[in-house]
Parts: sequence; structure tokens; C-alpha cells
Amino acid sequence: MNIRCTFFFAAPLSLLAFFFLILLILQGHFFQFVTTFSAASTTGFSIPTDRLRTKFFGENHPHFAVGATGVIHWKNTAERTATRRVRKVEEELAGARASIRKAAAAAASDEDIERSNGTFATTVGNGDGGFDDGGDHYIPAGDVYRNSRLFYRSYLEMEKMFKIYVYQDGELPITHDGPCKDIYSIEGRFIQELEHGVRGGKFRTHDPNLAHVYFFPFSVTWMVKYLYTPLSYNLTPLKQFVSDYVRVVSTKYPFWNRTLGADHFMLACHDWAPHASKGNPSLYHNSIRVLCNANTSEGFKPRKDVSLPEIHLYGGEVSPKLLSPPKDNTPRNYLAFFAGGEHGPIRPILLHHWKNLNNNNDDLIRVYEYLPKGLDYYSFLLNSKFCLCPSGHEVASPRIVESIYAECVPVIISEGYVLPFSDVLRWEAFSVQMDVSDIPRLKDVLSAIPEERYWKLKEGVRAVRRHFTLNQPAKRYDAFHMILHSIWLRRLNIELN
Repeated sequence: MNIRCTFFFAAPLSLLAFFFLILLILQGHFFQFVTTFSAASTTGFSIPTDRLRTKFFGENHPHFAVGATGVIHWKNTAERTATRRVRKVEEELAGARASIRKAAAAAASDEDIERSNGTFATTVGNGDGGFDDGGDHYIPAGDVYRNSRLFYRSYLEMEKMFKIYVYQDGELPITHDGPCKDIYSIEGRFIQELEHGVRGGKFRTHDPNLAHVYFFPFSVTWMVKYLYTPLSYNLTPLKQFVSDYVRVVSTKYPFWNRTLGADHFMLACHDWAPHASKGNPSLYHNSIRVLCNANTSEGFKPRKDVSLPEIHLYGGEVSPKLLSPPKDNTPRNYLAFFAGGEHGPIRPILLHHWKNLNNNNDDLIRVYEYLPKGLDYYSFLLNSKFCLCPSGHEVASPRIVESIYAECVPVIISEGYVLPFSDVLRWEAFSVQMDVSDIPRLKDVLSAIPEERYWKLKEGVRAVRRHFTLNQPAKRYDAFHMILHSIWLRRLNIELN
């Protein structure tokens, strides 16, 4: 009888002890106890507990993590979910890279045919996936592109999957706003389209775990307006704002610290934007900086940074005179035209050699520091074959885009300037790039361009106009989408060449 009673109670107790042991293991207490005991032992163990952990669970087991003290912790559900989402995002990008590389492998022969035939982009009916351009489906082609098929595939992949998370931190007017007219208008127009636009909204995600890149929605132009003391030349308030903003988001969210900002970007057109970005060293060295002032001598790195076109919208709109350039059979009476202030290192040289020469019976070159009263700036653009675009204080010039709108071949005179969208576009197919040393020979250089070559350049200018146009709402392949595509390429780390 005693034996039966003992067995009767022993079995349930053994079972209860077994389940209690399992519970300890699941909670991590058992391994914490073993590790703590091991650390307290004076004799130690022949096999360290961290090696036992490695043997049983593997070095990167998804459910366990080892703290600084060697204690094993159970990873929470949120961390495991975040890890899976990061893996999914990277798998998406890997698929896009594979698709783009496949297009690159098949493109070479077709590209040669396109260039030899001189064909340019076409549009066909039936837009796709809600990204159509008024019912037209644009297909890039021709020698204005480095590789049109590669660009086309990359662009479609971007439309299909690219997602941007906009940090909601910060208050108006310096964040979530920017100028939408005049010389730095592209700052505000980009922010407004991404945060509030129908087309821009297709690329925005409100779930940061699904994002491929993260956007700092501050405006350097508004920093200068509201934080800078005029004539002080003290840029510390701008740097401090950037430093504070990065500190807030890096403390509040985990995304900055994962990559030290390599998948984050800022966008600014003000001349002082590169200086403002120095407010955080990781932002300056690691992040994607989308800048109008794309000067390699001032730290611009083409493989990670993006050159932003400077688009001067007087009153917020393109001049009506530039909406419909004259037809090809309309004569252009001037060989070259420029009007602008004498500032920066290049313009004084241009003005010294060519200013007011039109008063000496030379009507082919029109160069003014200030346009005389009664003369119209846009009429000169539309009546000139070549439009001179020398750098001023900084390398970028709004005259480049104005020239494209007027179908006047841009003559770019700069040093260290990385031209916008040059990952995709062959600038030599629609512009003339001139060394500063050739300024004294300006007339001879331009006059020596064969007429056939000029018409080819002019045709190229017409072909790329859509890529430099800011539409409201945004349209496929316009300036907004080309900026996004440049950022997309940096995230992929693929150069379309």
C-alpha cells in the first residue's frame, strides 16, 4: 500500500517538475542562471556557456540575443517582425537589381541601332498602373540617354516598388514646407508633391518599416530666411538646426542608426545647403544629399549625392513665352546670348571679353551684365541658337533649364559641376560644354559647330524638356520623377552607364 501511494504522488510531481523546467527554458531564466553561475564559479567549466549557446542555437539565432554581460535574452516579437521587414525590403531591391542587370545585358546592340538611326523617344497609348501621363506611355529612346532600355527598366522598377518615409517631426515653416516660386522653387515643390501630391503620394509610405529611403523634410532656404542673421555670414544656426533634427529622429526612431544615415536623404537648392549638411558628419559623409550646388570641389560625391536642377519659377510658373517655342523654320538671329550679374569667378571673364561687343557691329553675340531697358530677356532666349550658362557664385545656374524651355542649346561654362540626371542623360547630346579657357574664343568655337550638328543638339534639347519640367500634378518622367529616380539609383547603388 505504501509503495502504491508513493508512486501515485511521485508521477504527478515529476511531470509538474518537467513542465516547470520547460517554462524556465522558454523564459530564458534557465540560461541566465547557468551563465550567472558560470561567472560566479571559481573553477569554471571546460566548455564556455557562450559556445554551448552557439552550438545549440547558432550565432545568429532569430529568437535569442546575447547582451554585453553574456546573458541570453529572448528577442521580442516587434524585433523579429522588424528583422523580417528589413529582409523583405532588401529582397525587393535585389529583385530590382537583377531585373535591371538583365535589361543591361540585352540593351547594347539595340542602343547602337537607336543611336545610328538617330531615333528619339516615343509615346504610345494606354498608360500603365496608374502612372500614365495623360493616357500616353512614354518610352525613352535615342542618344540623349546613356542607355535608354536600362533607364526604362530601372524607372519601371522604381514605379513598382520604391517607397519613401517622410519624418513627421518638426514644425512649419522650416519643415514640411519650402519656397514654391522664384529661384529655389524646387525645394518647396518637391516637399509639397511628396507630402500632398497625388503622384508623389504613390511613392510615400506611412509605415517606416516598408521604406527604402527616409526623407528629412526641412528647407534650407527657409532656414536662411528665419534663422540666419543678414550679413553676418554665420552659418552656425543652419548647421545647428540640421544637427538637432538628426539627433531627434535618431533618438526617436531606429532607422538612422541602422545605416548611419546611408538610406536617408535631404533635398535643398540654396547655395548654402552643403554647409548646412555639415551639421551632422554622418549626414554629410553618408547620406544622399540632393543639391543644386553640386560642386565636386566642395564635397559633392556623385556616387552617393544627387545633382538637382535649379528651376527659376517667377511667380511660381514658367513664363508663357517659354511654353511654346518657335517652330524650327523660324530663324534665330543671334549666335549666343547671356545677361546676368558679374559675380563668381567665371562671369567676369565672360563679360570682360564679350560685354557690349554688339555695339561694335557684332550682332551675333549678345552679352549683357544688365539687360537694357526695353529689351526682353525671354525674347533673346527664343531668338538665339546658343544660350550661355556660366556659373555664378555657385556652380548651378537656372539659365540651363530656361535654355531648355526655349529650345536654345545650352553652353555650360563651369568647373566641378556635376550636371543633373547625368546618370541617365548624355549631356553632350543636347548641350555644349566649354572650358573657361575657351571664353576668349567663344565666337569661333560656336561658329565652328556644323549646322547639322546644331540641329541634332536642338532636337536633343526638345527631347529632354519633359525631364526638366515641374508639373502640378507631377507627370511620369518629369523633374519630380527624375529626382526620385536619381535617389532610387543611389539606394540601389547602380550607375546607369
